[in-house]
Amino acid sequence: MSQKVKIGTRGSKMALIQATDVEARLKALNPDIETEIVIIKTSGDWKPGQGEQKLSEAQGGKGLFAKEIEQALMDKKIDIGVHSVKDMPSFLPDGLVMEHYLEREDCRDAFVSLNFHSVHDLPPNAVVGTSSVRRQAFLLLKRPDIKIVPFRGNVPTRIEKMKAGQVDATILSYAGMKRIEVEDMAGALFEPHEMVPACGQGVVGIEYRKSDIKLKTLLDQLNHKETSICVSAERAALQVLDGTCHAPIGVNATYENGYLFINLIVARHDGTEFWQAKESGKCDTESEAIRIGQDVANIVKKDADPAVLKI
Repeated sequence: MSQKVKIGTRGSKMALIQATDVEARLKALNPDIETEIVIIKTSGDWKPGQGEQKLSEAQGGKGLFAKEIEQALMDKKIDIGVHSVKDMPSFLPDGLVMEHYLEREDCRDAFVSLNFHSVHDLPPNAVVGTSSVRRQAFLLLKRPDIKIVPFRGNVPTRIEKMKAGQVDATILSYAGMKRIEVEDMAGALFEPHEMVPACGQGVVGIEYRKSDIKLKTLLDQLNHKETSICVSAERAALQVLDGTCHAPIGVNATYENGYLFINLIVARHDGTEFWQAKESGKCDTESEAIRIGQDVANIVKKDADPAVLKI
């Protein structure tokens, strides 16, 4: 098949590694294919002049990481957009779909500090930098004495700011650290039951125009079925809750021997209260996974304080 595929991506080191990975996989399966990496600057890219604003406080929230890439897709300037799924909003623009995923990497969060191995080792009133309301809530549950401060930037930027003494510690995606080969800086890893990961954490997703059937056939070769089932359940749960980066939501699905297991938790921002539900069921398709994700979300939605979800 002679076809050129333009691959849209953010320009960070991690984003380029992910896009190049997708490109290499496409070429390995389709030697005649022509590809081009197109770097797109997004509104979510942190600039020092913005200060340490929380992403949840920025107009557009998570969508800031994808808006310009999605516009380029709709304008047919690119053919696919490569994303970290955890940075994607719950709902995509009309005409665009994200239903192809590379195999999930490690979904855990990592504690990162120059002087301390874990959150339990921090001295009283230590300063931890994170702009994730989910990580903030879980940290305050474990250590209500620590001070949480907003901490923007890509992984290398946050590490450099920590080294400069702005904070005592930060929390990063372990998969992201591994992708850019700085995992040796990770201290203790939070198991998924300790700090429930973000929806799609550790997964690279591919977005494209729903009308592009020819491209879908190409992308079908890349899709990791088990990951697709898990992410379908997680995103379905997030959609029921209308989850954005404004609410502290953790959701993690695993798939084993034809059964899907999902753990969903919603928290108050200060970590003082949580609402949690777990579901499992036989699951062979994404549509079945979506139903299970919706079921677990409806359980939590019934019990949770509506104000937390609407903040």
